[in-house]
This record gives sequence, C-alpha cells and structure tokens, in this order.
Amino acid sequence: MRRVILFDGVCNFCNSSVQFIIKRDPTAKFHFASLQSEIGQQLLNDYQIPKDIDSFIYLEGEEVYVQSTAALKVSKELKGLWKLCYVFIVVPRPIRNIFYNLFAKNRYSWFGKRESCMIPSQLDRQRFLE
Repeated sequence: MRRVILFDGVCNFCNSSVQFIIKRDPTAKFHFASLQSEIGQQLLNDYQIPKDIDSFIYLEGEEVYVQSTAALKVSKELKGLWKLCYVFIVVPRPIRNIFYNLFAKNRYSWFGKRESCMIPSQLDRQRFLE
C-alpha cells in the first residue's frame, strides 16, 4: 500500500517533522512530497484535494487524511512510544482540529519559514517523490 505524506516544504517545523518521521520509520513505509512540488500539486489534483488546504496531508492507498487525523494515523505507524499518540483519535475531530489549526496558523511565526524546500540527504532521497 502506498503511503505518502504531503507537507509544507517551506515550513521549518514541517521539514523537521519529516526528519522526525524518517528516523522513526525504519522500514521506510512513508514517502514524502512537498505541497509546493510538481508531484505534490499532481497528487492534490489526482486525489481532488482543494489546493487551498494548508495542512499536513496523508495519503494511504486511496484514502486521504488531513489535519489531526493525518498526524495521528502517521504516529500510529512510527516505532517507539509515538504509537500511543493514536489514542487521541477518540477525541472528536472538530475538537482535535481546533488545536491543530491553532498550531498550523502560527507555525511560521513560531518556527520560521524557508525560502525553498529542503534538500534530503542522499540516503533519504529515495523516499521523496519526484
């Protein structure tokens, strides 16, 4: 099953999150594409995701997950205690997304923004879609 994470390539927090996921995904289940990339835009189009969604997006097979649900679905697959974060899936999505949206709205002011997308290391490059 294809698992793709679409992330904001100019967001410092988002780039750090991708590195965090890579370190806790030793079997390389996840692949990545920035929302700003050509393949990211193509996936948004293919999955009919509105281009104005400014969120962490997780594609699992034919399913699309956004915001807190996407983050929790990914955490469930990570090694270590991060799997335990998935228990928050029982919190109703509108409540989870209040906190998610507050964080997302402030991520540039709290963590900064890059001028361009990150360049993955040679070892990690195969996990990024082109």
